Amino acid sequence: MAVEIRFTAAAVAKVRFAVSPLGETVLALRILLGTGGHAVHRPWVRRARPLLADERELPLLRALIAGPMPSFLFPAPEERLPSMTTELDLLRATGEDFYRREYGAVLGVPAEEVPEPAAVLPRLAQALHRCHELLIAPQWGRMRSVLDADLAKRALTLVDGGVQALFAELHRDIAWDGGQLVVHGRRTPHAVYTVDPGGHGLVLLPSVFNWPNVGVDKSPVAAASIRYPAVGVGLLWEAPPPAPAGLASVLGRTRTALLVALAEPLTTAALATRLGITPSAVSQHLGALRGAGLVSTRRNGRTALHLRTERAAQLLGTSARGSSPYVTPAPK
Repeated sequence: MAVEIRFTAAAVAKVRFAVSPLGETVLALRILLGTGGHAVHRPWVRRARPLLADERELPLLRALIAGPMPSFLFPAPEERLPSMTTELDLLRATGEDFYRREYGAVLGVPAEEVPEPAAVLPRLAQALHRCHELLIAPQWGRMRSVLDADLAKRALTLVDGGVQALFAELHRDIAWDGGQLVVHGRRTPHAVYTVDPGGHGLVLLPSVFNWPNVGVDKSPVAAASIRYPAVGVGLLWEAPPPAPAGLASVLGRTRTALLVALAEPLTTAALATRLGITPSAVSQHLGALRGAGLVSTRRNGRTALHLRTERAAQLLGTSARGSSPYVTPAPK
């Protein structure tokens, strides 16, 4: 089925980009629960699947994402880089009529039998928060590097070629057709689903876990949204190059592993999960590495991001921005 998004001149002017940690969490769960995904994610799946063994909310999550998914799981972000907390607040605030309609359509439940939103939405938000902390947060620095690089690429295309050039390069299943955006295959007279964004515009979201597919919100409450595959996902889960032989005997295995991991900006918690040590141990090692000029730390609000320095990169025999072409420096 093709999805047709109809645009006015005002709607075209409101095309914008965003990144969605909530959307990536839902799509990651869909892969882990065996209802989607591509072979490119197998290295991550092998590491992540055991983390879900004790999750009590899996039956609820599985029921909602096994087939067509309710739109209330994918609220259109209101800012370019929302936090998971902000997006979960949007989920909890889902309107009752919209919630009942989407829940009933997905699970085949009559409207009068749909459980009260107060009994489902807070529980669902809590489960998704827990899954985000287990599955996404430890990898978020790496994922953000890919997503940010994709946004930069699209912004240049928009500046150089305008909206038509932007849509032309997003995905082979996306076509701009005289003021209408057609997604998911050719437009046919018997298989067209129409979405009217009204005056809310369109949000374009690069995605890691929806790769290599395109996803369209067919029931937007406000802005319409399209999730498209981010450039660079094919390299995302590649193992980092080994550290030079002998470096671990000088710095120690843990500090060497920290420097290898910090080819991308990561938080203390993400480093602790990746290396299998406590956050306090990570902090102690980072303090020593900062004192030696091998790690820099910058704060973004309440979050501290760590990145190896040029001096550390020289020790490792690589560039300060790592072996991946999709790494961006820590925000100031």
